[in-house]
Amino acid sequence: MADLVLRDADVVDGTGAPSYRADVVIDGGRIASIAQEAAAAGSQRPTARRELDAAGLALSPGFIDMHAHSDLALLRDPAHEAKAAQGVTLEVIGQDGLSYAPVDDRTLAEVRRAISGWNGYGDDIDFDWRSVGAYLDRLDRAHDGQGIAVNAAYLVPQGTVRMLAVGWEDRAATPDELDRMRKLVAEGMAQGAVGMSSGLTYPPGMYADNTELTELCRVVAAYGGYYCPHHRSYGAGALAAYEEMIALTRAAGCALHLAHATLNFGVNKGRAPELLSLLDGALDAGADLSFDTYPYTPGCTTLAAMLPSWASAGGPEAILARLRDDATAERIRHALEAEGADGCHGVPIDWDTIEISGVSDPALGDAVGRTVQESADLRGEAPWATARRLLIDDRLGSTILHHVGHEENVRLIMRHRVHTGGSDGILQGGKPHPRAYGTFPAYLGRYVRELGVLSLEECVAHLTGRPAARLRLPDRGLVREGYRADLVLFDPGTVAAGATFTSPRTLPAGIPYVLIDGRFVIDHGRRTDVLAGRSVRRTVR
Repeated sequence: MADLVLRDADVVDGTGAPSYRADVVIDGGRIASIAQEAAAAGSQRPTARRELDAAGLALSPGFIDMHAHSDLALLRDPAHEAKAAQGVTLEVIGQDGLSYAPVDDRTLAEVRRAISGWNGYGDDIDFDWRSVGAYLDRLDRAHDGQGIAVNAAYLVPQGTVRMLAVGWEDRAATPDELDRMRKLVAEGMAQGAVGMSSGLTYPPGMYADNTELTELCRVVAAYGGYYCPHHRSYGAGALAAYEEMIALTRAAGCALHLAHATLNFGVNKGRAPELLSLLDGALDAGADLSFDTYPYTPGCTTLAAMLPSWASAGGPEAILARLRDDATAERIRHALEAEGADGCHGVPIDWDTIEISGVSDPALGDAVGRTVQESADLRGEAPWATARRLLIDDRLGSTILHHVGHEENVRLIMRHRVHTGGSDGILQGGKPHPRAYGTFPAYLGRYVRELGVLSLEECVAHLTGRPAARLRLPDRGLVREGYRADLVLFDPGTVAAGATFTSPRTLPAGIPYVLIDGRFVIDHGRRTDVLAGRSVRRTVR
């Protein structure tokens, strides 16, 4: 007898095809059979050890978060309800060019400091790995060998690779350094990474020129992976930055997946059609291209990310030294407020749009939930003085919500034929972005049911089948016989994000069941103790 039958589910299979009613049988962690209603009429219906009445529920593949920042959260939190409760069964981590493998002792300390705002410093983590393969092994044996809450795929972080080979200097790599970077990327790909990420507004990855990036992308392409850049501008130079990444990957023969492909700031209001035209032209010319977005207007990053690139050279301690020097700090202020620093995407900073969402030092918690301008007004000082003090006192660990997006751009971009969903979810901070807990139900509730921007079948394809194809996963992302039973049952009439900007850690509604490898991770709306997640490694060359 099979393990489980999901009775009378409305199957939304991840292809975009119309839904259909069926009994879906699961056995041994895979979909054993699908008995459609018409075929089952008058015949004996399948049975199993457990039978679940799924009438009125949509059954879809598990959602794939194409842009996640759970690199340490998966090791820290066995429940990981932020993603499990959304129906996410696979996260892609190692994003924005900065993560924890490959490293040596020096770079591990540096990267822990650099992205403490994303993941915490990690005092509660045993960093017993140095290579990509060892990090993936660590995920598999996490939590006393049981594994992790959801599956995880990994991107080799180009900034961390540059940190190892070049350091934090703002200069071109030497031939020997470039050769070392090629080898590090090749090793990471051979050990199971699905591609390479970059954070081209974050040091030290931002110091790479296009020749360097093209050479690294050639290595990624040789292993059948893809390049996932956070490109050089989402503001004044956004369209040129998108075009730059398309040209670079075409020259390298590498697949391209654009990270959080938004158009923000006042200069880009209403310009989504221009971006979509650029993408369509590249696709029509043969580009292997996809992208992800989240269904919200504000962005989220670190306060230090706003600084100009020249102020970030040399790493965290060098940044802090510049901030402490009055003359240099004044140069930074001028770059931010008058020139439009590259860290702020070429747009003069508006302190009213910079809301502090988290701090590393709890003593600074009164800044959380306020914009820099609001905190400055309360203190009776200029906003740069407030921001400078916070950067120094929190040792660059503060995170922000950046309120610079446009709803019309968000809606148009998510409808594109190569769009996928990615939360860009940062789980740290006293007031994190609600996208960390709400992205996938927000798509299904607000943008499908309430606004009709996407049909249910289209949206599920964006969140499942399409990202699985980008990741080249041969047996995930569809409800199909023989595929892995990573599945979500949700109520199309009630599914909704619970997370808001005031209550960002509220769990969603309308997602009563989530399965990974045929095991219930969410059962009757509650998190079980099942840890069925594992590392998902590149399998197609």
